[in-house]
Amino acid sequence: MCRHHPPCPAADAPDREAAKVITSALSQGWAALCNGVIVFEDTGELLPDGRVIAPHRPAAQSDRPAVRAKGLRTQATAQRSSTPARALSPPFPRGARAGLRTISNRPLGARAPRRRPHVDTVPGMTNDDHKNAPASEQDLRDDMVRELIEKGALRSPGVVAAFRKVPRHLVASGVEMAKCYSVEEPLITKTDSSGVHISSVSAPRIQAIQIEQADIQPGMNVLEIGSGGVNAAYLAELVGERGNVVTVDIDPEVAQRAKGFIKDTGYRNVTIICDDGGNGAIDHQPFDRIVVTVQAADIPSSWLHQLTTEGRLVVPLRMRGMTRTIAFVRDDHRLISDGVELCGFVPMQGAGENRMQVVLIHDVPGEEVGLRLDGHPEPDTKALAAALRTPRTEAWSGVMLAGDESNEHLDLWLTTALDNLPLMAAEPAARERGLVASASPLGVPTLVDGDSFAYRTVRRTEDPDRFELGALGHGPRGQQVAERLAAEMRTWDREHRGDRAHIEVYPAGTPDDQLPAGRVIDRQHSRVTISWP
Repeated sequence: MCRHHPPCPAADAPDREAAKVITSALSQGWAALCNGVIVFEDTGELLPDGRVIAPHRPAAQSDRPAVRAKGLRTQATAQRSSTPARALSPPFPRGARAGLRTISNRPLGARAPRRRPHVDTVPGMTNDDHKNAPASEQDLRDDMVRELIEKGALRSPGVVAAFRKVPRHLVASGVEMAKCYSVEEPLITKTDSSGVHISSVSAPRIQAIQIEQADIQPGMNVLEIGSGGVNAAYLAELVGERGNVVTVDIDPEVAQRAKGFIKDTGYRNVTIICDDGGNGAIDHQPFDRIVVTVQAADIPSSWLHQLTTEGRLVVPLRMRGMTRTIAFVRDDHRLISDGVELCGFVPMQGAGENRMQVVLIHDVPGEEVGLRLDGHPEPDTKALAAALRTPRTEAWSGVMLAGDESNEHLDLWLTTALDNLPLMAAEPAARERGLVASASPLGVPTLVDGDSFAYRTVRRTEDPDRFELGALGHGPRGQQVAERLAAEMRTWDREHRGDRAHIEVYPAGTPDDQLPAGRVIDRQHSRVTISWP
């Protein structure tokens, strides 16, 4: 339900139990196979001529070898895990508030200065067992830390110290040590009988982003949802000997592996529990901080109730298909956002499981095109399939993005303002055939209106560092739908480009008149609101 615009009956459709979608690697992007889910590190969106622009990262940072992915599926082909995949976003310019990124205070394409912590003032380590680590091992950790600082993922001296000292390579025997300290590489720790990776330890960059968001201080009691061992060790370093870390995972094998890592590394202030993380850890409450390392579509009441007043909850929250790791601060019965980062995680399992669904509008093997649904109305797939076969129309907004400028805030505005905006996923062959002109690892926001639809795209301008936002439409009313989408891009540029979304979480059943104006996402346990200044 949107409270910026007139309500649409379809917008109140109940959330659906959805199947996992494993999408394919983009033909000119990079991919990593994490936890049975293909998580992409693309340089941006594919243009109609096959080239790639980089709204999510400078092109110079995209020169990693590709791991080719499996095809688009409408059924789950891999199991879940309670550990996160790597983040999908590169470093962005930082905003004035911790955890927020801004583009409003610089010209398009200009780079913001990076903030560097004073690494020579880092505190000592809780566990001293690894003081005499081989020089090559410590060199790898120091190199990892320097790169994380350069990328803006590490900012606080205490977090820098933890990342310099935890021997993360011990969690993955048989894996090349250098790979264990690559800032963008998750460590695969579990594979199913078909060879699909179903569990991993997150890449250092996503771990650093979340831990910085959590603002953990010595002596705190911290709950981690989703175990892997390494992240718990980082948390243990930060809370120190007077603090405590409790980590919960539903998978017995994952929990056992975490126990082994914690034992091997000698941390005495970490408790590992095998249970459904949606229940929290009631015997160890209250918690000053809760860090969730799996994608959640809902906020269980147990997390709120087990959090101290003014405590912080960091969670990768999925909102209408778009996932952001959000730092929330508790304010009595509600949670208020205090930092938002673009990311990608594997979904939660257990009682809190809530999967997205994909419906195909083009089902030719190898060139599938589908829509990812997350509480969106059921589309008329036959009508949309017919629409896809019609010539596309164009609507250009006049709004420009720089080549390394993120569109993450635009997309959040679009999903706030427009009722029926699922995400379009497509195989590379579909783009090569000209069925679609844009593709993205995050999914392309797509406005659906009955038998017609339009999706966000970009085109080059005379300036090589400027790209114009627009929409491509299909169907009997494709032009009108594309114009509506382009109009919202202009609204964002005119009224909200310098703003950041404000996200709050209220208990399910909270009356509408007690919610802020904006988009309301109803889940089983909570009502999530996205609003703008």
